[in-house]
Order: sequence, then structure tokens, then C-alpha cells
Amino acid sequence: MLDGSFDRSVKREMSAERLKQKLDRGETVYGTLIQNTISPALADAIPAGTLDFVIVSDEHTAFDIGDFLAMRYAFASKGIACLARTHSRSADDVAKVCDTYDGVVVPYVEDYEECQELAAAAVYRPLKGAALDKVLSEGTWPTKETQEYVENRNKNTIFVPMIESVRGVENLDKICSIPGVAAVFVGPNDMTVNMGIPNEYDHKDFIAILQRIIDTANARHVAAGCWFGNESQAIRTIRQGARFVVFSNDGVLFNKAITDSFAKVKQD
Repeated sequence: MLDGSFDRSVKREMSAERLKQKLDRGETVYGTLIQNTISPALADAIPAGTLDFVIVSDEHTAFDIGDFLAMRYAFASKGIACLARTHSRSADDVAKVCDTYDGVVVPYVEDYEECQELAAAAVYRPLKGAALDKVLSEGTWPTKETQEYVENRNKNTIFVPMIESVRGVENLDKICSIPGVAAVFVGPNDMTVNMGIPNEYDHKDFIAILQRIIDTANARHVAAGCWFGNESQAIRTIRQGARFVVFSNDGVLFNKAITDSFAKVKQD
């Protein structure tokens, strides 16, 4: 081993590969959102075997997505894959994120054609332009060497479109048929707003649409899940068949730990 950078690269590959293999085997994977800190020291506080992945997100914060990069290496040292959520649905942004993180979570994906373009930016990097169009439309590669290079480079890249509208649900079967889609992830706030029942996460119609999403995705051997900060709601969705489980976030978990611990300390 010549230097630390090689070691970090190997560990990054291992964490992404482990997550990808679990998803391919149909196993349930568990993760959380990281939004409130960019300190890589956080990784040391996570018990071994607790998480398969984290999603770093600069939504609702003053951070930029690049600010979380040091955390990726810290999580990799713990065998935890690090995905990043983009702000946009730009293919260039998707490719950029996938060049630096283990995968990408893309918000508010609704249409098959749009998702195909975004997935291609993730799992066919660095192929672009007419050459990429030909692969997608005809399955024809420039050369066998190019195909082997691209497929080997991106074999463990995790691409996750967020389904956050009724239109996205209506197109979900086709979206899940796209090569490279590893999981689909529901943002409950946007979805319930789109349904006309804002933040009613226990509403029967929301529970029903989650079941439809999970069943449609599972039929395509694609994991599905929904973010929840409430334990009972998260467990309910797992019982519905969710396999891509994103529970809570760093701020909420820290708050709960402090609240629960000091409640016990102060009870006497």
C-alpha cells in the first residue's frame, strides 16, 4: 500500500459494494439523514452494525453538498455508504455527486424519460452525448472496451430517485424498469402536500399510496422506502414491505439521546 489515499479508495468501494449487494439480494437496508453537522467525528459515535448508509443533504441548511465530503471518508472507514441528495434534477449535478459520493438521491422525479436521463448520468459516467444516446436507444456501445470500462467503473453506484407526487407514482413501474435504479425513496412532506393532505402521515390515503409504491417497486426487484422521524410510522412502513429504510436525522437523534438521558439523570 503506497499511501493513505489508496486505502481510503478501497474502503469507499467496499462500503458502496456492500450496500449494493444487500439491495441486489433483496435485503432491507437502514440509513439516516445527515443535515446538521459536517464533522467527520460523528462517524465514531455510530455503533458498529447500526447503519448501512447515510444520506447527506444540504436542504434546509446553510451547508453546501461539498462540505460533507470529509464525512464520506469517515463513514467509509466504518463500512457505511454515503449518498448525497442533490438540489436539482440536472444530469450534470447527478454525475458530479456520483464522482465524489457512493451514490445520489434525486428529488421529485416524476417522468420516465427524465429519470432515464438522470440514471444514465449516474451509472453510465463518463459517457455522454450521441454515444450515450445510442447506448440507451439501441444498446450499442462505441467499443466493447468502452462498455467494460463504464460498467466496471459504475457497478456499485447507487442511484435513488425520490417519488414525491401522484404523477411519480403513476409512472413508477416504468421508472423502476430503468437500469441503474437501485431504490426509490418517498419524501412524505412533498407527497402529502401533492395529495392534498399536508403532513398527514397517518392518513389512510397516504398509507395506501405507500403500499402501492412498495408493491410496484418490489415487483421490479427495486427497494422502496419513506423517510420518517417517528418510530411507529417507520416500523409500519417496514411491515408494509419497505426495504430502503431512512429513519430520522442527526439533529433529531441527538436531541432524543440528550432528552432521554437527562430525563433519567434528573428523575431523582
